[in-house]
Amino acid sequence: MNLSNHVALVTGSSRGIGAAIAETFAAAGADVVLHGRSASALASVRERIGGAALVVTGDVTVAADLDRMHDQIIERHGRVDVLVANAGNTTSRPAPIEDITEESWRADIDRNLTGTFLTVRRFLPGMKQRRSGTIITLSSAAGRKPSERTIVAYAVAKAGVQLFTQDLAAQVGPFGIRANCIAPETILTETNQGWIPAETQRALAEAHPLRRLGTPADVAATALFLASEQSSWITGVIVDVAGGAVLV
Repeated sequence: MNLSNHVALVTGSSRGIGAAIAETFAAAGADVVLHGRSASALASVRERIGGAALVVTGDVTVAADLDRMHDQIIERHGRVDVLVANAGNTTSRPAPIEDITEESWRADIDRNLTGTFLTVRRFLPGMKQRRSGTIITLSSAAGRKPSERTIVAYAVAKAGVQLFTQDLAAQVGPFGIRANCIAPETILTETNQGWIPAETQRALAEAHPLRRLGTPADVAATALFLASEQSSWITGVIVDVAGGAVLV
């Protein structure tokens, strides 16, 4: 799959899934724009994809930061053809609803839903003007399947990303723009490998029909397909990159 002559912005691309998507897109020929909270965190990814990629920094929950990022990208590349709204995380832990603080609730919603909305809102007008573009959002299997062990606000935010993406696809289809959502399950990122004990990793893998956990490369391959011309008749879908976890 070839992304030559495509400018691709991947938010949250300093590590994990975002870094894997950025590297995969660069290998497919895209001009990748890296994004993170700080340039230093992106240095190793930038080096791995050739050392010439534009780096933009900022908080995707802050509209002014997105304005600045947008202007930097337009000055360098003139457009964004592929937008991957990947930035988002949680520092919360599973808890009974009555024990969830308002602060942690709002933080999870902002990081994972509001940030996606604001990012898409900022870059969408240019795509509509050109009547072309591809938008990929990142959700989670947590937003697909209720669980008593879930991080509630995170799951609600990720479910919101899914419906937002489908509403977006319905609105922007007439402008030649596609929007799709990827919903991964447990992915063995550097962070997850560090804090999920090996025994727990094995137990989680056994709970999946495919009997393994996912990798950032699994998600990146899906993103590449959704960004490419091979998926030109696909929009408004939620792709479960979850090893069948949503089936059980």
